[in-house]
Amino acid sequence: MSEQAEEALETQALDRYECRACGYVYEPQKGDDKYDIPAGTAFAELPINWKCPVCTAKKVAFANIGPAGTASGFKENLGYGLGVNKLTPAQKNILIFGALALGFLFFISLYGLQ
Repeated sequence: MSEQAEEALETQALDRYECRACGYVYEPQKGDDKYDIPAGTAFAELPINWKCPVCTAKKVAFANIGPAGTASGFKENLGYGLGVNKLTPAQKNILIFGALALGFLFFISLYGLQ
């Protein structure tokens, strides 16, 4: 097997999966305490009868959302925009709520004008 194929398999094993029914995210690094799944267990290695610990949806209801800490969206689109497409979801939250807080501070500062 080529090195690139091995790397793709290894990356696939560490991907997180999100339940399309309730939004629960299975993270292989944490495992699942409810069903006694140890940390480091890839989604593909989960038992067939494993279900979402929140809404009891089956495994087929989960979608691959990639590894933690990566930019959201399609890889083809990451080069467009003003660099915002390369931000992780946490960085986007900081940018959005930081801008809202700054706008609120500017608005409040208008009360100081006479």
